[in-house]
Amino acid sequence: MMESKVPDILVCQMDAKAEKNPDFPVVTFENSPHPDEVLTYGDLVIKGRKLARALQKNGIGRGDAFALLMRNHLGGVLAMYAASALGAVVVPIDPRSMGQKLSFQIKNSGSKGVIFTAEFLDSMEEVLSSWPGVKTVGVLYKDDFRIPESPKYPSLNEILEGPEGPGYKPGEKAEDDYFQIIYTSGTTGDPKGVKLRYRFSRSAALAQGVWKYTGDDKLYTGLSLTHGNAQAITLSPALLLGIPAVISRRFTKSRIWDICRAYGCTTFSLLGGMMMGIYSEPVRPDDADNPVRLVISAGTPRPIWEAFENRFKVRIHEWYAAVEGGFAHNPPGAGPIGSFGRPLEGSEIRVVREDDSECAPGEIGELIFTSLTAKVEVEYHGNPEASRAKTRGGWLRSGDMVHRDKEGWLYFDFRKGGGLRRQGDFIMPEYVEAVLAVHPDVSDVCVYGIPAASGAPGESDLVASIAPATSQPDIKGIFALCRSKLERNSIPSYVQIVPEIPKTASQKNLGRLLREDFNPDAENVYRFEDYR
Repeated sequence: MMESKVPDILVCQMDAKAEKNPDFPVVTFENSPHPDEVLTYGDLVIKGRKLARALQKNGIGRGDAFALLMRNHLGGVLAMYAASALGAVVVPIDPRSMGQKLSFQIKNSGSKGVIFTAEFLDSMEEVLSSWPGVKTVGVLYKDDFRIPESPKYPSLNEILEGPEGPGYKPGEKAEDDYFQIIYTSGTTGDPKGVKLRYRFSRSAALAQGVWKYTGDDKLYTGLSLTHGNAQAITLSPALLLGIPAVISRRFTKSRIWDICRAYGCTTFSLLGGMMMGIYSEPVRPDDADNPVRLVISAGTPRPIWEAFENRFKVRIHEWYAAVEGGFAHNPPGAGPIGSFGRPLEGSEIRVVREDDSECAPGEIGELIFTSLTAKVEVEYHGNPEASRAKTRGGWLRSGDMVHRDKEGWLYFDFRKGGGLRRQGDFIMPEYVEAVLAVHPDVSDVCVYGIPAASGAPGESDLVASIAPATSQPDIKGIFALCRSKLERNSIPSYVQIVPEIPKTASQKNLGRLLREDFNPDAENVYRFEDYR
């Protein structure tokens, strides 16, 4: 367990772990069919110091930011160690980012350097040509990339294979240093960079007190380490508590149970978009034959909650949080199906109207949080106006519209400004998605709204964007399924066939991008009226 006398700084914690148990395989990076990467505490410290020295040589020190663009590799963990050692700020960027969004995050964060994997070489060269002052600290090459090393940029492989570097001793106030800038999903516009201090020990406390991890557990995630979820639920507890973790390079809905069986993983974290994708996979006779006891989920679709638990013989621990703050949870068997929970002791949650007056039970309002023990603070990098607005009146404004029942259990309804209404009825996209997900021709689905053809203010027509499981999906059968399982107002007006559903690093559907590409007259769009 974590030593209480060791400062709450990553470099100090990992140095202490490496001194006591250098050969412990704390994280295994799974990348089948290619070889695993196993990271021990000793390797983390030795290689992390090498990377810290490389950052120093590029003029990056205390308070300086550097960007990290890679999928889940051990290089990402090493970069965190190196940042902590120097007092620098690591900026983990969603690996789906490219073009303007990628350039924006590097510029907005003020990154002085970048570290990235070779698979993103083309994207980074485009960005670097626009920002010549940003130095390339190192490029990581993997055999499966099939990309030859470029003499134009330093090789991170050579840095990590080079001579050992010195140890680092953070200053007395290093616990208050900023450690990361994590960008929000950008589901409604340009992402905002949330500045975070190092507080991984809070994740360790949640792991023991809320998730109830034990020394017999083995953690798994396929979520990107650029997202707070994968760091808080998997990486931080593994590193600080010595609980082994398995991390895939990217999320895989088709292999997740096979991976857990192969490595003996007992718990993993999901988000709503992921859960629907897993549930839509064909039923297998060995679905329940797995070592997983607990699924920690944020956004379980209510229509499949119990069916998911029964099919895979797992328990769901539902929770809610954001990188800016706020927390609520619903342990297995504690609260009603569909509720994301109630707050922890020491915090307060309200559901409020536009004027901040309290909503009645069942009434939809904005979810806001405050702490009873500390000042509520959020700092968006370079955006003080948004920072002040986020914590107006000492309350963290979530932007999520929810309601509570008479017992205080909370239920998510929609993102502020993003609700779907049709002919006066409020439509829950997840219910429509749950119906479509079980169709054999559907691999993944996202339901979103477009302005209603009727022109009624605030009304939406529904679009079901489908990534098909077959080359020729049965559109007529898909609409027939909707007619048989959905109320009339919930039947999509259109089916949009796409190669894949775009998602954020946290596996939230990016309906905004699908909406931007939507054209009712396009060849990949089918009208319900034509299949009645």
